[in-house]
Amino acid sequence: MIDPDGYRPNVGIVLMHPDGRLFWARRVHRDGWQFPQGGMNTDETPLEAMYRELREETGLLPQHVEVLGATPGWLRYRLPQRAIRRNDRLVCIGQKQVWFLLRLTGEESDLRLDLTDKPEFDHWRWVDFWYPVEHVVMFKRGVYASALRHLAPFARRIAGAQAVPAPGPDLRSPEAWPARCRQRPRARQPGMNARGGGDPASN
Repeated sequence: MIDPDGYRPNVGIVLMHPDGRLFWARRVHRDGWQFPQGGMNTDETPLEAMYRELREETGLLPQHVEVLGATPGWLRYRLPQRAIRRNDRLVCIGQKQVWFLLRLTGEESDLRLDLTDKPEFDHWRWVDFWYPVEHVVMFKRGVYASALRHLAPFARRIAGAQAVPAPGPDLRSPEAWPARCRQRPRARQPGMNARGGGDPASN
């Protein structure tokens, strides 16, 4: 499903541990890491699509999470030229997304990456709240910054200000992205969880 402007409706999922760290996953057979996301079907609401993608990509069910918040309206990003399939009847130039913040209320053992025939991810870990903005593929960084800025107050109510600090000055101004996204100091390297997260444009 592609809109008249060439954007595919999509949902993004920010899954938060109660301590404020975020689920960060590696795409199968690739070195790219990202949040779970996926396209909406024509008969789905964003919430319905979110729960379907959550199950497909992480193995979690609605009873394993609590919805804390969502971004209003659509956040858009354009695909790089190399990822645009010009031979398709309807050309998709990017994604328009609604992002959801979920708190994990189940156990880490409920996370399963192998429930589908073609898993999206092969590894995951917990990372600090603002870490993904620096480490996602470049063309998604503006959307990640916008989504996390909006969702941060919801996360802060659960995890506290120390776990979800205010964004730095380069994250406060949307027009600064992505031109200044490489200027932020690097976040601390998070610990690894060996659980069995690319071309990021494919979903």
